[in-house]
Amino acid sequence: MAIATTSPVTGEVLRSFDELTPEELEDKLARAAAAAASYRLTSVEERAGWLQHAAERLEKEIESVSRMITTEMGKTFRAAEEEVVKCVRGLRFYAIEGPAYLRDLDADAARVGAKQTFVTYQPIGVVLAVMPWNLPLWQAMRFAAPALTAGNVGLLKHASNVPQCALYLEELFRDAGFPDDVFQTLLISAGRVEQVLRDPRVAAATLTGSEPAGRSVATIAGSEVKKVVLELGGSDPFIVMPSTNLERATDVAVKARCLNNGQSCINGKRFFVHRDIADAFIEMFVAKMDALVVGDPMEAGTDVGPLATESGRRDVESYVDDAIAKGATVLLGGERPAGPGWFYPPTVLTSITPEMRMYHEEVFGPVAQVWTVSSLEEALQEANGHPYGLGSNLWSEDEAERELFVRDVQSGMAFINGNTTSYPEIPFGGVKRSGYGRELSDLGMREFMNAKTVWIGQDA
Repeated sequence: MAIATTSPVTGEVLRSFDELTPEELEDKLARAAAAAASYRLTSVEERAGWLQHAAERLEKEIESVSRMITTEMGKTFRAAEEEVVKCVRGLRFYAIEGPAYLRDLDADAARVGAKQTFVTYQPIGVVLAVMPWNLPLWQAMRFAAPALTAGNVGLLKHASNVPQCALYLEELFRDAGFPDDVFQTLLISAGRVEQVLRDPRVAAATLTGSEPAGRSVATIAGSEVKKVVLELGGSDPFIVMPSTNLERATDVAVKARCLNNGQSCINGKRFFVHRDIADAFIEMFVAKMDALVVGDPMEAGTDVGPLATESGRRDVESYVDDAIAKGATVLLGGERPAGPGWFYPPTVLTSITPEMRMYHEEVFGPVAQVWTVSSLEEALQEANGHPYGLGSNLWSEDEAERELFVRDVQSGMAFINGNTTSYPEIPFGGVKRSGYGRELSDLGMREFMNAKTVWIGQDA
């Protein structure tokens, strides 16, 4: 993929960027290593001040940054604004809470025969972030804010179709007062990630993206004995039980499936509905999906914009066509609209079977799969049979059902009676083929820190 801004609305290339030459890449790596040596010595209070400055600037530029996001990857302007606001919140969260997260952790000195013993958290150095296009600011920010708070240096290899967002982030941190080269964007192709990750000046990596990309980065990092955090695919279950409020559940189900034009790892994708309410749920769900307005993402009345890339739309079409050919029932959508751009309509399918690709894989677009189940146990069995385990969602007023769900669902996150989302205050991540490690909260910050044990003996 060329490094370029290409309008998902028209398919027109709006702006192209040159890839870094080998000499330019080497210069950036050298500067990052030099910055890491000095930045680790800054105080967390200084870092918190720079984070606050970044938040203040970003808050002033919400409209222009949101337009840039929508232009590059096609999400609605309203959704882009929400993303930028979340980034402001994340920056402020780490500015306020970061110092407490970095305090030494005392241990019981007497039990280990010491005068004093504690754990101190120290930065590990240069961290490479390989990030996707679907949340071009927030995905990078949920790495950058905790990493910079911790005293690490960041190198961002962003998706090739959001280069302006990538360059903006470097500019944002530089202009907020962070020392030179503490956060740099690398305009390079995916094929050069291995070179950067194998470089001895790079200590670790984090990747949000596809399972194949995660396997590749994990293999390289493993051979170099470097830490890596992976947030990969998701095909999240959305389970609806009879005790719930169907009006609210269907409202959130539509949002869960079509948020970000259906292009989010934690979108609800597989809907398991108890047979006692299945007919009512499906009728309401299909009607509300059908009412969504698909169109220009800059227009205020648009609910669903285009998919971000032409290849992404082809992938969605191939999943749907495969399912239809193998017996799936189409309740809504299922065909691309005429005209320019990479639009795909909200689509609802039933009669999904294991022979269909979408049964086992992730559909990254506004396509919902609906199952009817006889019990929560059956829903969990189907949900857990999938290779991914990122988020999960239950709608129930029954306390026993909630306890069973939390205990037995195989996912990194379990949301009850609310849409699955990310917050800086709580950990984010998955299990199984959805990856490992955590982002956000104190856990996300400590993923890339050395938890150094200090033991001080009794005076002689």
